[in-house]
Amino acid sequence: MFSVNKVIIPINSEIVKTLNDSYYSDSYSYSSSKGSRVALQVWLEQATKVPSWVNFLMASRNQIVSILGLKNLGHLGDVEANKLVSEYQIGDRVGIFTLLYLSDHEIILGDSDKHLDVKLSVYIHEGEEDIISISTVVHVHNLLGKLYMLFVEPLHQLIVPASIKRAETSDI
Repeated sequence: MFSVNKVIIPINSEIVKTLNDSYYSDSYSYSSSKGSRVALQVWLEQATKVPSWVNFLMASRNQIVSILGLKNLGHLGDVEANKLVSEYQIGDRVGIFTLLYLSDHEIILGDSDKHLDVKLSVYIHEGEEDIISISTVVHVHNLLGKLYMLFVEPLHQLIVPASIKRAETSDI
């Protein structure tokens, strides 16, 4: 049976260096049977296989937060369908995020606005390439960022494991 476990952010990851003074952080780890992949490939598979209810929540989020002055992020799966993994470079948009760090074993994606900064990592544990961790680190800048996180945090804790399970166990 496939399982996703909440774990600490991997100590050897690059994203662990961003934990200082973070408002929120988490990490989910799982064993993948999909064979050898680079971190960006794992993320692209995650993003393009997001459950439909997650896209509904993102669309609802975009409508609600536009009133508060936050930007419309689009959907997680809004990636360039014909772009090869090898064509991505630091600074490129990957769906709703910008690629900030890129190696075979880890990517860091991020998005920032005046209320908060979000960084997301896909980390493949070296020596055990079938163990993958998806980590998130959030820094808030003001009260609106904290209010936003009040609503997002519990949803995030449902979305990440559900998205991992769908991407890793489905063939769609």
